[in-house]
Amino acid sequence: MGIGFIFDLDGVITDTAEFHFRAWKKLADEEGIPFTREDNEALRGVSRRESLRRMLKGREIDEATAEAWMARKNADYRALLAEMTPDDLLPGAREFLEAARAAGIKVGLASASRNAPDVINNLGIRDLFDVLGDGTSVARTKPAPDLFVWVAGGFGLPSTACVVFEDAEAGVDAALKAHMACVGIGPAERVGKAHLVCDGLHAITVEQAAALVAPAV
Repeated sequence: MGIGFIFDLDGVITDTAEFHFRAWKKLADEEGIPFTREDNEALRGVSRRESLRRMLKGREIDEATAEAWMARKNADYRALLAEMTPDDLLPGAREFLEAARAAGIKVGLASASRNAPDVINNLGIRDLFDVLGDGTSVARTKPAPDLFVWVAGGFGLPSTACVVFEDAEAGVDAALKAHMACVGIGPAERVGKAHLVCDGLHAITVEQAAALVAPAV
């Protein structure tokens, strides 16, 4: 039996948090809703719908308005994404993905973003993934485990043979619910529930990550 590595996108392979912030901030300013960088941190790793709910902070809007606002935010965000190039990969990301593939490990993406396929195309790394899971792949997004389980199914591997790489608390929770090993990227106060915590893909080896599941497979 083999091993699968499943990667979140934002904060793990590239950092689009600033683009998300600028797009949500523009919408919030236009609608008179206070929105800070700290508020934006609370949106890390969750769906667009949940992000909007958190941004509203209890303010009620009807469904048609919610759909229109999400479309506006996404249009602004996509305009920013169009500027991305391979130079926007985080340190060590390409090297880690290439090393995993060279080691015969299945490589998958599991991002709550529906824009994820466009992002990895712009980053020039589409050919490094065996399975792509995004916001359209499952009904329930993180912190539900469904997306990770879906990607593992695409590998043809059980959840226990997979390692998740996540920078969001919601993503770490989802990985643990899926009974997967997890590498948390970022501060311990955010990803400390993960089995291994590091600063980024540049700070870990494929062998260290694989060792989290190797005894089980």
